[in-house]
Amino acid sequence: MIQMKEEIIIAGFGGQGVMSMGQLLTFAGMKEGKEVSWLPSYGPEQRGGTANVQVVISDGPFGSPVIDEPSVVIVLNDPSFEKFEPRVCPGGVLITNSDLVNQTSNRNDIKIIEVPATTVAITLSEERSAGMVILGALIGTTGILSRPSLLEALEDVLGKRKTHLIPVNEKAIRAGEDYAGQGKGILV
Repeated sequence: MIQMKEEIIIAGFGGQGVMSMGQLLTFAGMKEGKEVSWLPSYGPEQRGGTANVQVVISDGPFGSPVIDEPSVVIVLNDPSFEKFEPRVCPGGVLITNSDLVNQTSNRNDIKIIEVPATTVAITLSEERSAGMVILGALIGTTGILSRPSLLEALEDVLGKRKTHLIPVNEKAIRAGEDYAGQGKGILV
C-alpha cells in the first residue's frame, strides 16, 4: 500500500500569514489522523522580513521535518519564488499568488498554479484572507486534506476571540478550491 507523504514549503514576507497557513495545514492533518510536522523559519524581522515554514503531512511515520525537495511549494513574493521554485521536486506542485509574484516558472516537470489570491480575497471584502484562497487552491488541486478538516482546524488556529473571522476564511478557502477546480491558473 502506497502511503501519502507531502512535503510543503510556504514562503513569503512576515505578516502575510505564512506561519498561520503552515499551522493550519498541520492542525488539519492531525484532525485527519495523519503524522505531521511544522518547522518555522523567520528572517531578522518578524513582520516584513522573510519567513517560511516547512510542513510534512504523511499517512505514516517519517524521519525528519527538514525538507530538501518539497513536493509542494507555495510562494507569496518574488524573493521566495527565486529561492524555492528550483527546489520543487519533479512531479511536484508550485502555487503562487500571481498578484504578488511577478515571475513565472519555465519548468515543464512540475504543475504550476498561479492564483490571483489577493484579488479573489478583495472580492470577498477581506484582503487578509489571501492565504486562505491559496490553501483552498492547494486542497482543490492535491486533495491532500479535506475542506471540513481545514475548517475545523481554522477554529483551533484562530481561537475563541477570532471566531468572527471563520465565515470569511471559509469563503476564501471555497473560492480558492473552486478556482483550482475550474482549471484556472494551472499551467502544467
